[in-house]
Amino acid sequence: MTHPHDESPVNPLPPVVIALSVFLVGIELVFWVGSKGLIGGPEAAGWRIATIENWGFREPLFAWMVENGRFPLKDMARFFTYPFLHISFTHLLFVLVFLLALGKMVGEVFSTFAFLVVFFGSAIVGALVYWLVWDTGVVLFGGYPAVYGLIGAYTFILWAELGATGGNQLSAFRIIAFLLGIQLIFSLLFGAGLNWVSEVSGFVAGFGLSFLVSPGGWSRVVQRLRQR
Repeated sequence: MTHPHDESPVNPLPPVVIALSVFLVGIELVFWVGSKGLIGGPEAAGWRIATIENWGFREPLFAWMVENGRFPLKDMARFFTYPFLHISFTHLLFVLVFLLALGKMVGEVFSTFAFLVVFFGSAIVGALVYWLVWDTGVVLFGGYPAVYGLIGAYTFILWAELGATGGNQLSAFRIIAFLLGIQLIFSLLFGAGLNWVSEVSGFVAGFGLSFLVSPGGWSRVVQRLRQR
């Protein structure tokens, strides 16, 4: 039996969330140290931009790959590397907030494997939709499509719980509705970028993948539908 005074007042973060956060911060620290000239010499000042160009998702490159039926492993890796690249520490900070907050709630319900499927699956779908919708040379990078996938997974958790308790399942979508509303305001004030397509599709992917990888998976959903 565990003594109450020995229990931590704060539930620890799931290991997968800690690992992803450390990796994200580590990459940012390398860019920061290089920009200050502490390592790498004069070339280090351009590490961030060069890495984004070399490892971000490039729509024209993938279009060429599809057209020619050639899929080099290095370039396919961009689907997995672009979520770890950010233009500034502030850019990364917002992604970290989502990862730590949503990652904790999703990681406490999903297995590590399921969590990674949602995280990277949403990033991949976000990039694919970016390629389908736009014809642009603007490189896609940053962790928003992946963490929007975590928002989708958390929405699924709320949706399933509300369905099990007879609540209004539409209320589970309040978070994404709020975020899309904020995004709409910013787009009206400052102009819409291209990344919103990958972020929204990342959310949809996260929600959809949760049907397959959540505890109980699709069978749980089918069981709920049969009870209606």
